[in-house]
Amino acid sequence: MRILLTNDDGIHAPGMTVLEAIAATLSDDVTVVAPIEEQSGTGRSLTLTRPMRLKRFGEKRFAVTGTPTDAVMMALTEVMKDGKPDLILSGVNRGANLGEDVHYSGTVSAAMEGALAGIRSVALSQRYPDHAPGERVSFATAEAWGERVLRPLLDSQWSPRTMVNVNFPPVAPDQVRGVRVVPQGLRDYGRARMEKRSDPRGFPYYWLAMDRVPLSVTGETDLDASAEGYVSVTPLQVDMTHRSSLDMLRAVYA
Repeated sequence: MRILLTNDDGIHAPGMTVLEAIAATLSDDVTVVAPIEEQSGTGRSLTLTRPMRLKRFGEKRFAVTGTPTDAVMMALTEVMKDGKPDLILSGVNRGANLGEDVHYSGTVSAAMEGALAGIRSVALSQRYPDHAPGERVSFATAEAWGERVLRPLLDSQWSPRTMVNVNFPPVAPDQVRGVRVVPQGLRDYGRARMEKRSDPRGFPYYWLAMDRVPLSVTGETDLDASAEGYVSVTPLQVDMTHRSSLDMLRAVYA
């Protein structure tokens, strides 16, 4: 089995080291193609207005001066053009990708690009404790549970153009309560703001800031599973059509 590894935290991120260890339990044919620097929050963006460069960091380790989606495209069309991977793993992300995070996440977007190409793809993220967003994140739970979560997926039947989003809870490996398959949840992320500052020359610049929103535990979703100490497993799809609205809109334009 050929495995492609990527992420949005950059090729030198601690989570990539963990992902390589997980992948090594599944295959000895593993290739890394990841962004050269952090690309968190880039979603499914592409680099279209400037050239990209491909840098080699080992026999099968490459970095791209672009986004996570760029990295997957580079892997499929250049680095692994002699034979596409059987599996794409994206992560292990520093921080959770739960609820509406999936729309912004470069980690999830890289896996979605793999799904679009018809390749089984999994995004993996390690949630950190809510009280310590700036502290060093322990990936011990992801490393201990990674293979356990992935192996059953390898022999299962996947629907076309789908991917799987996995989030490890912020608890010690022996405190994980199990694996729960759940739908995507939803939080209120409406409290975004721009922090205006001035550079040394007096010119203004801005930081996009998001007030931390507590997990909204309202039902059986990925948010609830993570809050309760479970590894959450959520299937996502490329097709974003809201099918129950099709008849309503057809009537509108009839």
